[in-house]
Amino acid sequence: MIASGHLFLALLEGLVSGLVLALTALGLSLVFGVMRIVNVAHGEFFMLGAVIAWFFSAALGSFGLALLAAPLAVGAIALAADRLILRPIRYAPEATIVATIGLLYILQQLVLMVYGPYARPVDAPVYFRVEFPWFGYSGYKLVVAILAALLLGATWLLISRTRLGLYMRATQQDPDVARAFGVPTERVYAASFALGAMLTAVAGALVVPIQQAHYLMGLDALLLSFMAVIIGGLGSLRGTLAAALLIGLVDGVVSVFFSPTLAKIVASALVALVLVGRSGGLFGEGAT
Repeated sequence: MIASGHLFLALLEGLVSGLVLALTALGLSLVFGVMRIVNVAHGEFFMLGAVIAWFFSAALGSFGLALLAAPLAVGAIALAADRLILRPIRYAPEATIVATIGLLYILQQLVLMVYGPYARPVDAPVYFRVEFPWFGYSGYKLVVAILAALLLGATWLLISRTRLGLYMRATQQDPDVARAFGVPTERVYAASFALGAMLTAVAGALVVPIQQAHYLMGLDALLLSFMAVIIGGLGSLRGTLAAALLIGLVDGVVSVFFSPTLAKIVASALVALVLVGRSGGLFGEGAT
């Protein structure tokens, strides 16, 4: 009976972590799939979402407003980065890696200067517990999981049912042909970069009542997102989603029964096993 309770707790924790990771990793996968670049600063957008959510919650006492402000502010920063950094270097893959590493350090150090080195808590906007036969579970974590799932569904609808999504898919397949048919590829790149940043910013804002806001919290988000993208397959959105849920469930089970450190080791081992057995990832490069 106790073992069953521990397993159910592990699966719940893994589901929440997996859905938040899917939201974060989806942004990274979207940028790579459409733009064919690796955004090394992606984790800092996660951190900025958490810090901005803390600021609005502390200053105005409104977490709902923080959830709106975080993606909008981070999306604006991403658009500025695209216009001032990525577009001038013409989205060259090697140059983009160097440029986004620089962006990572700029954002990180700016937040350190303004925000400080301390982890700061944010009160959860809702307080209730869901009672299961074995334990009571945080209602806010379940709200986070539901909101993350809804945002993932909304992103899928955006990509599969809208003109912007059609332009993104056309640009992903062949940007030169898309450009020849009148697709404004530079605007599509900017929109993709901003959308990826906004998704991860929302994820950061959602978890800040659970993890606290800290200027270094983007590093773990970036690492886990890369793991999900590599396991799922570079450029594959459905692969990224499946891999993120897998990593989250493995992390939850191993963390509850053993330790969080071992969970990170197991996740790294999964990446190695997938690369050895299937170098393109579980769903193959370019799948959508």
